[in-house]
Amino acid sequence: MIKTKNAVKINTQDNVATVLEDIKTGGHVLDIKAKCDVPPGHKIALQPIAAGENVIKYGNPIGHAVVAINPGEHVHSHNIKTNLSGIEEYTYNPENIRTVSSSISKESTFMGYKRPDGQVGIRNEIWIINTVGCVNKTAEKIAKLAREKSIDVHTFVHPYGCSQLGDDHKYTQQILKGMVNHPNAAGILVLGLGCENNHIADFKKVLGTWDENRVKFLSTQDVADEITEGLKLVDELAVYAKTFKRTEISISKLIIGLKCGGSDGFSGITANPLVGSLSDYVIAQGGTCILTEVPEMFGAETLLMNRAKNKNIFNKTVNLVNDFKRYFISHGQEIYENPPPGNKEGGISTLEEKSLGCTQKGGVSPVVGVLNYGETVKTPGLNLLQGPGNDIVAVTNLMAAGAHIVLFTTGRGTPLGGPVPTVKISSNTPLAKIKSHWIDFDAGELLDNTTMKELTDAFFTYIIDLASGSILAKNELNGYREISIFKDGVTL
Repeated sequence: MIKTKNAVKINTQDNVATVLEDIKTGGHVLDIKAKCDVPPGHKIALQPIAAGENVIKYGNPIGHAVVAINPGEHVHSHNIKTNLSGIEEYTYNPENIRTVSSSISKESTFMGYKRPDGQVGIRNEIWIINTVGCVNKTAEKIAKLAREKSIDVHTFVHPYGCSQLGDDHKYTQQILKGMVNHPNAAGILVLGLGCENNHIADFKKVLGTWDENRVKFLSTQDVADEITEGLKLVDELAVYAKTFKRTEISISKLIIGLKCGGSDGFSGITANPLVGSLSDYVIAQGGTCILTEVPEMFGAETLLMNRAKNKNIFNKTVNLVNDFKRYFISHGQEIYENPPPGNKEGGISTLEEKSLGCTQKGGVSPVVGVLNYGETVKTPGLNLLQGPGNDIVAVTNLMAAGAHIVLFTTGRGTPLGGPVPTVKISSNTPLAKIKSHWIDFDAGELLDNTTMKELTDAFFTYIIDLASGSILAKNELNGYREISIFKDGVTL
């Protein structure tokens, strides 16, 4: 990386640089005179780029020039276009996969809760899980009354659980199953109506087994006063939750979800590489990280495929990518209609550029597993998870897969939070300052004199403190917790 006061050239092969501050016409960037104004996070040409020639960033093509671009010109969506199209065939070209050894002399630990089934939680909350949207307000009323008695209880509204068919019904049940089984909840009240498709008796078949001390069920049509009965069950769960105390636990038990949203031109330079460095650090100590947002792998997918630990994982990754492309095609949508307006305003021009930045959250560790939507992670290491890039759908998906924490990088900012701590990492310091009530950690320090190792060490300390309950994520402090479930079918 070549970095000056006002620009960064990420890879020696790049023919563009990302500017760090407003560049005015006539200003100089890496010995190139700007031919026009270029805003922060956007790209400037460092050499002539002929029409049809690839624009190179991160050492990889991010599209091609649609007109000749001269040195010093602004490079963006007005003069470059994606190279991507259709479904592709892939060949497994395994890399000599780099593994990251931990620099810590002894195994890292955090203070968490050991559950009877062997799982570990970082919170000790009561969750009310609705089998159907019809009881959303009932759940909220029960939770409100319980909180008045100082019970740490949370509920998560959704509109599903009835009038769904096929995969949509299955997706709803799988996500709710992941929530019921999530170890951050010491106790669960499953709240149903009684006549819905996903009625409690049917949902119990999906759950399989459960701890009767930890999971209670209430069908509201079966009782005279559902509020009183629900509150009684929450009281019982609260008594059970008090039997758990924090104890020292190996970092190898920690599961972290990886997500980005509202990205900008700095996301792939600061926040995403920082999360990738942290991911490698955790995995080196036996922990688990989960990368999702399949559409934001398009254009960078081969970098993940070639890190597959074996041919079977490679084939699963190919299916993960191409199946999602077929999903777009089946709905008559352009596969590569991305990035959205906010990303473009922040300097991201094509999906390849977005993906090459996005996938850096997975660090350099081998890909050891590929999960279906709603599936729970089983293999320690870096796992890929089927699912869209939509922020709340992806955060919910990561939580249901078992993530204790979701690391959410952003260059534009968002207050969003899921059921688990949803940590916002800003790609730039101005965002961290103006939205300090949203942002948990500032990766923009990497644009100053802070080294990646220094900031990774500080971020790791933050994660240990968060997992141990010494601090809370901003979404927890703000009370911002919600879920959204993927839908792709008919509603009756």
